[in-house]
Amino acid sequence: MKIVALVGSTIGSKTRTAMATTVELLQKKYPQADVTMLDLANYDVRFSDGRNYSEYEGDTLFVATEMMQADAIIIGTPTFQASIPATLKNVFDLLPVNGLRDKVVSIVVTAGTSKHYMMVEQQLKPILSYMKAHIVPTYVFAEEKDFHRKEIVNDDVLFRLDRLIDDTVDLVEVHAALRAKKDEQYDF
Repeated sequence: MKIVALVGSTIGSKTRTAMATTVELLQKKYPQADVTMLDLANYDVRFSDGRNYSEYEGDTLFVATEMMQADAIIIGTPTFQASIPATLKNVFDLLPVNGLRDKVVSIVVTAGTSKHYMMVEQQLKPILSYMKAHIVPTYVFAEEKDFHRKEIVNDDVLFRLDRLIDDTVDLVEVHAALRAKKDEQYDF
């Protein structure tokens, strides 16, 4: 099972901290999983210009290919101006319309205050649905008060991250079993 943990911003520390914690928990619970953390701050991703993702080069091709090859994607995103950052939207724009078909996608969101908790429902989930992702229904929302010195200090957030990981892996396994059962119907 290939899981990509995407840090969907090039600035800030809360999302990076939340995703590093998520990856650490994931690797501890599911050591057999092939986990890759893609922190967009570490890549020079070009703006989408409508080409097929395979026609790009360098970091842009690498990030898009990793996303396309994943069984599951855990998206970590901050909330900027009550929406997702442009860097994350650009990654979506690089992928084909059905680029998330048969992929399980779960979400970790950070924000300065609780006022932005609906951003996922109003901004991110519609994009993921349009791209045909299997979305884990619950998501983890963490705000400024849940962090201290680049650590998550709220045990409830840690519990919810742990549960999100389990839900993500479970959903990948369920969908894989359903696809295998469906494939058996075809005699090739």
